[in-house]
Amino acid sequence: MDPREYELMYRVEDEHWWYRGMASITRAILDRCYGASSQLRILDAGCGTGSAMATLLPRYGCVIGVDVHPLALQFCRRRGLTRIACASILDLPFASAQFDLVTSFDVLYEKAVDSDLAALREFVRVLVPGGRVFLRLPAYDWLRGRHDDMVHTKKRYTAKEVARLFLQSGLIVEHISFANMFLFPLALLKRFSERLFGSRDGHSDLQVSAGLFNKLFEKILKGEAGLIARNSLPFGLSVIAVGRKEASA
Repeated sequence: MDPREYELMYRVEDEHWWYRGMASITRAILDRCYGASSQLRILDAGCGTGSAMATLLPRYGCVIGVDVHPLALQFCRRRGLTRIACASILDLPFASAQFDLVTSFDVLYEKAVDSDLAALREFVRVLVPGGRVFLRLPAYDWLRGRHDDMVHTKKRYTAKEVARLFLQSGLIVEHISFANMFLFPLALLKRFSERLFGSRDGHSDLQVSAGLFNKLFEKILKGEAGLIARNSLPFGLSVIAVGRKEASA
């Protein structure tokens, strides 16, 4: 990822409609899996600036974060996070069967991850039998835009591709869905306008201010939370997936 994106993420994660809406979706799914105060041992693989570690995941237990970029961990420390390590998700510095839940929010798609399957198998290795992986990834390779250049996207995914990755890594697919469906038409319009007219700046989507629409977009995205927790949406801008390691593993 472009190092400038870490500072930008740190500045906008707490208020940006996309982060807040996605947090609500994640919470709805995890609540169905566990409920609050579950006392899980959680690994946030590719924790970035630590927003999920600080605000979302502690609801479910004790969280450790790893990220390969030292700059990302600097921002984690600004949040007061100390249970962090500088490490690649392809070579996690933990013994096998240490965690009940591994989360990875928009990480496997990056060019720095040589093999998404190898990373997922490493997640499975550190999971206890019956433990779960929670993934969020960008959808549809044909939706690439300027934002993907800035965050060093290697590929975007379909739900079928993520399901195949789970099966290849030895995970049972418990739940998979697209997300951000209602705002999908606006994203299409933005991407196609970039291709027709070009991008006038070198910024990612995070620097495109929603202004007065920020609360509206947040409300729309949050409105999908209950639907996604119980159903599979047919399309959207992200893929959300939960896989479980076999209890006998």
